[in-house]
Amino acid sequence: KLEEFGAKVYNQHADLVAYDNTILKARNVIGAYNPESKRRVLLCAHWDSRPYADQDADKTKHHSPILGVNDGASGVGVLLEVARQLQQQAPAIGIDIIFFDAEDYGIPYFYQGAYKNDTWCLGSQYWGRVPHVDGYNARYGILLDMVGGKNATFYKEQFSQRTAGKYVNKIWNTAHRLGFGNFFPKEKGTEVTDDHMYVYNLRQIPCVDIINYDPNCDTGFGDFWHTIDDTMDIIDKGTLNAVGQTLLEVIYNEK
Repeated sequence: KLEEFGAKVYNQHADLVAYDNTILKARNVIGAYNPESKRRVLLCAHWDSRPYADQDADKTKHHSPILGVNDGASGVGVLLEVARQLQQQAPAIGIDIIFFDAEDYGIPYFYQGAYKNDTWCLGSQYWGRVPHVDGYNARYGILLDMVGGKNATFYKEQFSQRTAGKYVNKIWNTAHRLGFGNFFPKEKGTEVTDDHMYVYNLRQIPCVDIINYDPNCDTGFGDFWHTIDDTMDIIDKGTLNAVGQTLLEVIYNEK
């Protein structure tokens, strides 16, 4: 689809080692718009889905894969529509859209083996060490994660606030100006281990995580998170629209 929408596409294949030493045949997919420009913004999401529904209330489902319609596919869907818009109206800067693999293969709760660090976000860890373009850099990045749920709220994720605060403020102010303030409360969220951390830690690119946070839920991510209920039934076009419109407004105002 990225090729169809006019991007220069890179496929990045890697053998990644999972928490249990399984070798994952991973693939990051990168689409570059205006690849010659030195002024770049990175947009990303993960395109894999969790192989374990280990947060499901029914323990017999814990070894079943989730569909990941919100946790995975929603961010990809928004970025594919952004790609379609970029083909129709070229931005003034370069844009890179990255779909990271193996984000959601972290240690499941039922695992009894030895604990390992950094078992989540394997695709972005690989890309951070071996980017698709030597010496890759961007002004900043925006990560979309769980951006399609009904009544979603995107609080200011704290690692983003600390390392990319001015871009957090730019995005949230844009959302409020467009009338999407109910989706983007200007309040602190929690800190989330996500791809944006590795984009920053490994490439020193400040990256903002737009991620659903529900302060009234035990996990913080909604009752359907990492369960078999992460299906189309929980998706709201209005949420997808709010995120997508905000993203486009931010991109087209970059010079």
